[in-house]
Amino acid sequence: MSFFNLVASLERAEERLKGATKAAGRRPRSDRGTRRIDARTLAVLVEACAGYDRPAMPELLAGVAEICRDKGLTPPSRASVYKLLSTLPPPRFTVAGLPPSVRHALYNLTDDSDVPAHQLAFYCFNYGDLAATSFAAGLPWLALYQAARMPGYRSRSRGLVEAVLRARGI
Repeated sequence: MSFFNLVASLERAEERLKGATKAAGRRPRSDRGTRRIDARTLAVLVEACAGYDRPAMPELLAGVAEICRDKGLTPPSRASVYKLLSTLPPPRFTVAGLPPSVRHALYNLTDDSDVPAHQLAFYCFNYGDLAATSFAAGLPWLALYQAARMPGYRSRSRGLVEAVLRARGI
C-alpha cells in the first residue's frame, strides 16, 4: 500500500470515524440578530452622537457612561458603541423642505418622502451637482459616517466622500 493512495486513505478514515458521533456545538442564541442593548441606553447614545462635529471617542464613551450611571443603566462597552455607530438612527429630512439641487439629486422620490440623512448624502454625492454635494458635506457627522459605509458609490463620488470625511475629521 502506498502512502499516496487517496482512495484507501479515505476508506480507512471513514472506517475509523463510523461509530463516532458528532460533538454537539453551542446552540445559537434565541435572541440572535436583535439588539441586546437597553432602549434607554440606546437613546442616550443617539443623543450623544447627534451633533455636527464628531466627538473624540474617549469623550463620547465617558459622557455616555456618566449619563447611563446617573440613570441607573448599564453603559455600553467600547466595542458595542463602535458596532452601533453604523446602525444608529440618523436624522431624517422631508424632500419638500430640501433645496432644489438636492431634490433634483433625489430624482426618484416624491416631495412627501422622508429620507434618512445617510441616504440623502449618498444620493447627493453620487447624483447631485456642486450645490447638492456641498449640502451633503454639511450634514451631521453620523450621517456622513454611515453614508461612507454604503456600497454603490461611483469612483469620483467615493473620492468626494473620503475627502469630506478627512476634511471634517470623521
